[in-house]
Amino acid sequence: MFSAVRLSLYKWSGFTTDKQVFVGFQNYVRLFTKDPVFWTAVQNSVVWVLLSLVIPTTLGLLMALALNRPVFGRNVFRSVFYIPGVLAPIAIANMWRWMYNPNYGVISDISKALHFGDGSGVTFLSDPKVAIYAIFAAFVWQVAGLNMVLFLAGLQSVSKELVESARLDGANAWQVFRNVTLPALRPTVVVVLVLTIVNSIKVFDLVVGMTGGGPAQKSQVLALWSYSQSFLNHDFGLGNATATVLLLITLVLVIPYMIWSTKGNED
Repeated sequence: MFSAVRLSLYKWSGFTTDKQVFVGFQNYVRLFTKDPVFWTAVQNSVVWVLLSLVIPTTLGLLMALALNRPVFGRNVFRSVFYIPGVLAPIAIANMWRWMYNPNYGVISDISKALHFGDGSGVTFLSDPKVAIYAIFAAFVWQVAGLNMVLFLAGLQSVSKELVESARLDGANAWQVFRNVTLPALRPTVVVVLVLTIVNSIKVFDLVVGMTGGGPAQKSQVLALWSYSQSFLNHDFGLGNATATVLLLITLVLVIPYMIWSTKGNED
């Protein structure tokens, strides 16, 4: 991290024969004032984080609550839902890119059957307005099962005696969840949300494998743009400036939440 921050203050092509030239904050000035793709990447990354905090987290919690009960085939369902979490992200990207293919993809076939678009199938990954959300759908499929497992582990710490006592006092299912289960899950919720923020803000493999940041850089994210500037455009100063901004955004999002949650646990 320190090396990345240092390099963000230099101009360097990445080749050992080229000298690193100190330019101060010029890379940041270029990034904020002359790089339109950077702001697209910032917007997409922020939208990705916000959606991640709601959709896969909520979905994981609902699956955990459903599969924490004595349901027939419970272990099979747990395994099936968790499998995407252990697959390589680039493999998931290839799978979903195939499913989105407008000629033979299963999602495209479903869109044709439902008469979406002009009847020839929706081109999810080549539509600038839809591409980032199409990639996000694959992300939800990947991480919801992992969140489910974390919540299932947290549910084991919920006192069965308190749950039974609340039910005997006349509490309904929602009241038991809100007043007994959710407070006991607070440490797990902290872990899930922090991991979700970190994983979503540094998303890279899925975007590379599905669109490469296209079409027209509309699905670009900060991690990929940092990589592209450094290793494709051979501008390591600008690439590391982007990485430093990514680090600062992560710290701004994670540290206040961790401090707040820690104080809440102490109280």
